[in-house]
Amino acid sequence: MTRDILELRDLALHAGRELDNASAERIVEWAAAEFGERFCVTSSFADAVLAHLVSTVVPGVDVVFLDTGLHFEETLDVREEVRRRLPVTVKSVRPPLTVGRQDGEFGPRLWDRAPDECCHMRKVEPLAEALADYDAWATGLRRDESPSRAGTRVVDFDAGRAKVKISPIANWTQSDVDAYIAANDIPVNDLFNRGYGSIGCWPCTRRVKPGEDPRAGRWAMFDKQECGLHL
Repeated sequence: MTRDILELRDLALHAGRELDNASAERIVEWAAAEFGERFCVTSSFADAVLAHLVSTVVPGVDVVFLDTGLHFEETLDVREEVRRRLPVTVKSVRPPLTVGRQDGEFGPRLWDRAPDECCHMRKVEPLAEALADYDAWATGLRRDESPSRAGTRVVDFDAGRAKVKISPIANWTQSDVDAYIAANDIPVNDLFNRGYGSIGCWPCTRRVKPGEDPRAGRWAMFDKQECGLHL
């Protein structure tokens, strides 16, 4: 069933109110019932918490990964472990330009000069294309991650993409995440054991210092904390 933009918007706003205090599993159950095969998960593979959680409700669910060509090997290791261990379908989506072709057209190391442009080409545009066959997508956003994410709704309408955006673990704390990982033997990016608080592309990610916000290591030389996927 094809839904128009207004119907999706109204559905999202209503569910966002009704499900705000619901469990993550209940939110996923609602999404699966509403959208069926037009529902997917997105993951950066910092860990596999969201992929595992959704797969317990929707075995075989599509998990979209934006393969920018600039990921740490440890991130790709998590992707492959998820592919092997979990009942999900991992879909790796690449931007139209390889890193080499981007260097040729826009100059070397665009991320050092114009990180917003780089993120747009390597993440934002590929996600828009990847979501074309879906009405709703699940993210692993949490309200406690940073001030910019404090207002995250468990169900929202992404007007720019005309999609329902679902954040089942928005209400979770880091302690909740850690407990879920321990209880379910969840794959986790090994970079967390080496001082990283948030993991993205290697040129734009550094270790965090004691007491820093976990996302302080992202685009540390710029006034930037989001790649643009969640703005």
